Amino acid sequence: MGSRAPPGDGGIGCEDFFIFGWTPDFSQSTVQAVSESLVVQGRPVGGQDLAWLRQWLEQNPGQSRRRLSQALATHWDWRNGVGQLKDMAARTLLLKLHQRGLIALPPRRQIPTNRMRCRSEVMETPEWDQHPIECGLAQLGVLTISEVSAQAAARAWVKATLVQFHYLGFGGTVGENLQYVVRDGQDRPLGCLVFGAAAWKCQDRDHFIGWSAPQRIGHLRLIANNHRFLILPWVRVPQLGSWILGRVAGRIAQDWQNKYGHPVVLLETFVERERFRGTVYRAANWQRVGVTKGRTRQDRYTSIQRPVKEVYLYGLRRCFREVLGA
Repeated sequence: MGSRAPPGDGGIGCEDFFIFGWTPDFSQSTVQAVSESLVVQGRPVGGQDLAWLRQWLEQNPGQSRRRLSQALATHWDWRNGVGQLKDMAARTLLLKLHQRGLIALPPRRQIPTNRMRCRSEVMETPEWDQHPIECGLAQLGVLTISEVSAQAAARAWVKATLVQFHYLGFGGTVGENLQYVVRDGQDRPLGCLVFGAAAWKCQDRDHFIGWSAPQRIGHLRLIANNHRFLILPWVRVPQLGSWILGRVAGRIAQDWQNKYGHPVVLLETFVERERFRGTVYRAANWQRVGVTKGRTRQDRYTSIQRPVKEVYLYGLRRCFREVLGA
């Protein structure tokens, strides 16, 4: 997709050994009491589910964790919007329940390698042309914004660039995500963006949307978080950042639909207020709706402190509240 900048402002299957058509006998099971349904990987898991999972695991003691997750996803017909089996989500769900002591998975058959670390060891470092690009927006020529999450070489470039130049670095993506690379009319890279899963909870965001906890659980996938946004440090072009955000906002819902079978209706991002003022987001008409609490999603006891960040949102539909609250 090419756009000329305006002169001025811009903005997998299952093995046969699994038999799922049996009725579990809960009378012989010792089930840890669960006062309310847990929500794991976006799915509610209650006491009956845990009892079923325990008996199912006892019925299949010789199977690997990988085959168990594939079979569970098949049994639940757990798929994404384009029909792909969510076996990795099932594997993560089983692992989380195992880590909480709610089920007992078979021992690992091999210790998994650190995939991200191994990749970083073999990934070639790009050679960036750091000659300054300093001009007006119109002088950049026809700008292109390419969605590259399905392109291995381009993904590697995005990762290496963020690792090198973004203050947070970049460890790669997990789950649904889109990645964009921006180039000018001379095919010079100007920057990149990464969008992925939204924050599980955010008080000020959730208050602004006005949804309930069940609605949030059911519709969180319709929000995308702008995890990273980088304009390369040698690029100094007024209004470029807001122009990029505006163009991405105009296409991301369809890009998400094409890749995952569902759109997104709201974008979010978190701006560390001790470092940045959020000027680019405000210029692109993102709305500041509050601040974070300086905690992480792993912080159950309010003991892990993180920098407070300002919460910015951008609605992709006028009726995004109605969609998220349905």
